[in-house]
Amino acid sequence: MKQITRTRVRYGETDKMGVAYYGRYMDWFEMGRSDLCRASGKSFALWEAEGILLPVVEAHCRYKSSLLYDEEIEIETSVTKLTKVSVVFTCRIFHAGTDKLAAEGYTKHAFTSTDGKLLRDGNPLEEWLSQLEGRS
Repeated sequence: MKQITRTRVRYGETDKMGVAYYGRYMDWFEMGRSDLCRASGKSFALWEAEGILLPVVEAHCRYKSSLLYDEEIEIETSVTKLTKVSVVFTCRIFHAGTDKLAAEGYTKHAFTSTDGKLLRDGNPLEEWLSQLEGRS
């Protein structure tokens, strides 16, 4: 499963030189994974309402080329690893309409209950993601 999200670099996401601030890439990663789940039929809000949280336990981003104010970007998001206790979302950000990669990275999330306990024996979210992977 793969989701493409299009957006623009907003003024508040840039530094004095009009270049996207490095910390904003994690915001775009979040936008991509939220859109992926929503487009697949179940938003993060629905999972949280069912008592399943996805805290980030690891994050990585490698910057390849600068993004500038008002530039259109494409965020490509996919699930690249799924276990009974965690999921990895991989994101690649492109200059829209080109093959030019601006950044790539991932976030790893644990499946936890609302009281912060790791869900070790499987859960409906892990099962749902596994079914989606089988469809791609």
